[in-house]
Formats: sequence, C-alpha cells, structure tokens
Amino acid sequence: MEHSPPSVSLQDRVLLGMLTPSSNTVVEPVTSAMLSGLPEVTGHFGRFPVTEISLLPAALNQFDEEPFLAAARLLADAKPHVIGWNGTSAGWLGFDADERLCDRLLAETGIPACTSMLALNEILDATERKRIAIVSPYLDEIQEKMIANYRAAGFDVVAERHLNDRGNFSFSEVTEERIESLCAEVAKAKPQAIAIICTNMRGAPVAERVEKALGIPVYDTITTVVWKALRMTGVDTRRVQGWGSLFQELA
Repeated sequence: MEHSPPSVSLQDRVLLGMLTPSSNTVVEPVTSAMLSGLPEVTGHFGRFPVTEISLLPAALNQFDEEPFLAAARLLADAKPHVIGWNGTSAGWLGFDADERLCDRLLAETGIPACTSMLALNEILDATERKRIAIVSPYLDEIQEKMIANYRAAGFDVVAERHLNDRGNFSFSEVTEERIESLCAEVAKAKPQAIAIICTNMRGAPVAERVEKALGIPVYDTITTVVWKALRMTGVDTRRVQGWGSLFQELA
C-alpha cells in the first residue's frame, strides 16, 4: 500500500536556501535526502560559477563577494527562512571570509545566513573537540592552508588525508568506500573528531557507519550547514535520523 506524506500547512513550511558551486552534483541530492524525514522542511538551491579549487588567481576570484550576492538575490525570491553557504572556501581563505559573507547576505537579502565552515567550527567548539583530523579531496596547497587556519584557531590537527585534486566536478566521483578508507587512516591518530571538508564529496552518507566502525564523531560539511540551518529555524535536529551523531548530540 502506498502512503502519502503527511500534509503540511503552508504556514508551517520551513524553507532552507542553500548556495552551492555550479559544478557541484552532491549538495542537492544529499541535502534533500537528509531532510526527507521532515515533511515541513525543504531545501532550495542557488548556484554560482565554481569549476576549480586551487590558489590560482582565477580560482580564488570565484569566491569574490558579488557572485555570492547575485545568487543569493535570486534565491531570496523563494523566501527561504535562512540562506546557507554550502561550501568550504573559508577553509583556505580564512574563517573571517565567511563571517563577512554572512553579514553581507543578511544586509543584501534580509535573510539570516550560515555556512558549512562556521557551523563546523561551532560544533567543534561546543563539543570541546580540539584534536581533529581532516579529510578532503583538495590540492596539497589548499590542504596546507586549511591546516594552518585550524591551527591558528587553536585546533590540533593530528592527522590528515587529501587526494590532491583540483576538482571541482571530480570530487563527486570519489567513492564512498574511498572516503571510508581515508577516515580509517586518520583514525589511527586517535582524533576527537574527523572533519570531512568538501561539499561535493560523499562524506555525509558514510558518516554514521564510519562513526560506528571507528567510535569517532564524523562531521561532514554538508551535514554541518544543514544542522545549523535547522537550528536557526527552530527545527528539532533529533528528528534527522541516519546521518550521524551530530543531529542527536547537539540538538
């Protein structure tokens, strides 16, 4: 027998806006799957051009303020309750870049904003997990920048693995098995948490089973921004099941 989803009052809808790189193919399906058990919550997406992750000037310029704002203006037409930057550029540009971005998005659209990286840092601070491992698909120089930024922020990065790929589309082709293997490798250093940093890599779908296998919390950057957006809109995150301990631990 087929079951219809529970009816939701139009007045009770919670609309989450997400900004994502144009070449990303993971954010939309993973975010929608994560929200599938919350009938009143839906994800809505805006894109802007990002096709390469490197420190070359053209790649860095992709994250200038105006492309974000142009995409956010269009996304604001859908009247989301919050706008999330579902991306990790502040990892190498500096966390203050996301702080400025949130301020500009609010000023431009009147809608509160959050980001994957600021949410990740909030989670690590709230759980007092300062001894971390980082898994990413990025180039050597990007990974080095991220590790330096985390160490400057007071974190002890005890292990890391990265794939030295300039992506961005190719990040989506990394298998879940490969991600699990990378997590298992960094777990040998006994971090307090593993951060999977990339929103075009399939870290979120493996987080819960990696946690069960390793006994270490796993925070994926698609997961972190969804967690933060739900909290900002007053949704009980404990209702999100099967996507890792985060949603239950920091409800």
